[in-house]
Amino acid sequence: MTHTLFDLTGKTALVTGGGTGLGRHFAQVLAGAGARVIVCARRVEKLAETVAAVQADGGVAEAHAMDVTSEASVREAFEGAVGEGVVDIVVNNAGVVAKPSLLDVDVDTWDSVQAANLKGPWLVAREAVRRLAAAEKPGRVVNIASILGVAAQKGTGPYSASKAALLHLTRNMAVEWARYGVTVNAIAPGYYVTDLAGEFLESPKGQALLARIPQRRLGEYVDLTGAILLLASDASAYMTGTCVTVDGGLSLPIV
Repeated sequence: MTHTLFDLTGKTALVTGGGTGLGRHFAQVLAGAGARVIVCARRVEKLAETVAAVQADGGVAEAHAMDVTSEASVREAFEGAVGEGVVDIVVNNAGVVAKPSLLDVDVDTWDSVQAANLKGPWLVAREAVRRLAAAEKPGRVVNIASILGVAAQKGTGPYSASKAALLHLTRNMAVEWARYGVTVNAIAPGYYVTDLAGEFLESPKGQALLARIPQRRLGEYVDLTGAILLLASDASAYMTGTCVTVDGGLSLPIV
C-alpha cells in the first residue's frame, strides 16, 4: 500500500506560476508522480520551457495563459484545459512581492500584491472546487504561503500581509469545502534561491539571514518535494486546514 500512497496516476494537477522556480519544480514533481499537469502563468514563453522539461522526463504537461487576478482569465484557462471536466489538484503558487516600506508603498502596488497573492488563489481554487462539487469528486488544494505570513520582517509589509491572509483563507476554505471531499492545506517555504528572493539573498542582509537559519543553508527545490507530494496525494487524506513549514528551522522561537 505504501508504494501507491503518493501515486497521482489519473489525476489532473494545475499549477499557477508554473513557468519558473518553485512552480516549475512542483509541476515536474507532480508529473513524475503520474499526474497530467497544467501549468499556468501570464508569461507563456516560460510555460513552454516547463512543459518541455516535464516532457523530457516522460511526463504529460500542457500550458495555458492565465492572469490569476482576472475571474474571466481563470475561467477561460480552466475551460481550455479541461473543458467540462475537473482539476483534481490545485497548487496556488503564483505570487508577487513589493519592496517599498509601509510608509512608501503606493496604493496601486499594495492592491496588485493583494490581488495576486490573495485574490488569485481564491479565484483559482473557487473555479476548481465548483467543478469538483458539481462532479461529486474529491480534490486537493495546496496554497503556497510563506513563513513571512507568521513572522514580521522590515520592508515586506504588503507581501507578509497577503501571505498571512492566505494562511487564514486556507483554514476557511478547509472548513467550507470539507463537505465536498476537498482538502485545503498550505506550504510555508522559508528562503530559497528563486526569481523573487535571489537578489535579497545575495545582499548583506540576506547573508545575515542565512546565519540565522539553524541548518545554515538556503532551501533547495528538492526540499519541497515531500511536502507537495504529501498534500497533493491521498497520503494527506485526513489533513485539512493546516500548514507545512519548510524553512530549515528559521521560524523556530530559539532562545
